[in-house]
Amino acid sequence: MSSVIFDASALLALIKNEPTNLKLETFLGNICMSSVNISEVASILLDKISYQECKDIIEPLINSIIAFDQEQSFLAANIKKQTKHLGLSLGDRACIALGLATGYPVYTADKAWAKLQVNCKIILIR
Repeated sequence: MSSVIFDASALLALIKNEPTNLKLETFLGNICMSSVNISEVASILLDKISYQECKDIIEPLINSIIAFDQEQSFLAANIKKQTKHLGLSLGDRACIALGLATGYPVYTADKAWAKLQVNCKIILIR
């Protein structure tokens, strides 16, 4: 199986074992995430658990945490105009930028992303 990108909502759905229209666990070993989106997930988990518990939950699930680099920074900024009406956050745009930079499909629970017209594959998990 090829690499895939999860946004924060997809990883949280996997962690919380939430109902989805895909078996997210089948992607284990192939999941890449932006460091920005890992920070989003960790911020949510750290409201209820310790730092070490948070790392122990996230790290085994992710094959590769990809640093938000210069190219992705400019890609995320470039798509701001075309996504502004959807209210996408920097985290959302960082995830999409990673999809643009790598060519990997992006998995999300955010239904607004279905309206995006960007040059990467967006797959809704619900």
